[in-house]
Amino acid sequence: MLFLIIKWIHVLSAITAVGANITYGMWIGRVPKDPKILPFVLHNIKTIDDWIANPCYGLLLFTGLAMAFIVPITLTTPWLLTALTLYVIATIIGMAGFVPIFKKQIRLLEREGIDSPNYKAAEKQGRVPGIVTGVVVIAITFLMVVKPALWA
Repeated sequence: MLFLIIKWIHVLSAITAVGANITYGMWIGRVPKDPKILPFVLHNIKTIDDWIANPCYGLLLFTGLAMAFIVPITLTTPWLLTALTLYVIATIIGMAGFVPIFKKQIRLLEREGIDSPNYKAAEKQGRVPGIVTGVVVIAITFLMVVKPALWA
């Protein structure tokens, strides 16, 4: 029963974290129609990341490792090792790339406005780490569900 509760928390955390992140493109996509909402959009994305998505990603690691130890399954199992490696990569890209750029983007928007060249540069600079992190997270989700035999 404990395993099933941990698995439920794991799945719920994945739905919440990935689901929240997937909506960010839609939030940003609404801005060209009404640029006045940009501060609202950016602050809400940051709030959702800080208080919902990122804590769920932490919970995913904790519950995933707990399940691996309960089953037991070795952490060097190819699909699991690959997913853990990608998790570390996504965390590094997020914490070292996306988060600082996103914070800078918010500061520049507040100080200089949406038409500022500095804001536009920060906005452009944040796209790649944001997209790469999203793709990596989708790959992790694939590995967790499909559990492919990557090498033997």
